Amino acid sequence: MDLYRMSLWQVFLAGGPVMWPILLCSIFALAIILEKFWYLHKKAIDTQEFLNSILEKMKRRDTKEALGLCDGIKSPVANILKAGILKYDRPKPQIVEAIEDASLYEIPRLEKNLTALATIAHVSPLLGLLGTVTGMVRCFQTIQAKSTSFHPVSPGDLAGGIWEALLTTVAGLIVAIPTFVAYNYLASRVNHFILEMEKASTELVNFLTED
Repeated sequence: MDLYRMSLWQVFLAGGPVMWPILLCSIFALAIILEKFWYLHKKAIDTQEFLNSILEKMKRRDTKEALGLCDGIKSPVANILKAGILKYDRPKPQIVEAIEDASLYEIPRLEKNLTALATIAHVSPLLGLLGTVTGMVRCFQTIQAKSTSFHPVSPGDLAGGIWEALLTTVAGLIVAIPTFVAYNYLASRVNHFILEMEKASTELVNFLTED
């Protein structure tokens, strides 16, 4: 059977039962990737420009305007800076503690589902390997059945099991490779967010506690 003339559904069925969990992994991975891209795009802002606006308001002791700016931008950076501004008249340890408490809430939201995406990237090739093993088991079962019945074993008898073994390996890698690439990219975006949050909060704390 010519692979290039087969439909995707035929190829999928030829891969055997292990193709179903691989398909589920691909669906979950795609959903997570799209959700994370949308979420990070929605939360992205020019952190330095926003911080400068906040500091300008605070220089004029216009705390309400600064808080209004934070409320008007739905971003983790804005939420963390807001926590610090609310404690602007407190000692430095209390300001830092408020910012750290806010970050404990914001950072997990940024990292949400990244662990699941990494798990899919690692599990998919293992599922492909599992399909390879089950396909080879079919080959040896065929050899045993033919041997005990004194029938010669032909290449066609083994082709089905080898076909299944190779297809599941390919399918597992097709899911794992782009998923792993997407995970690394999204993890770097999240780390960039966290770094921007740390820099902005440090500048705010230094400004609020300077003599």
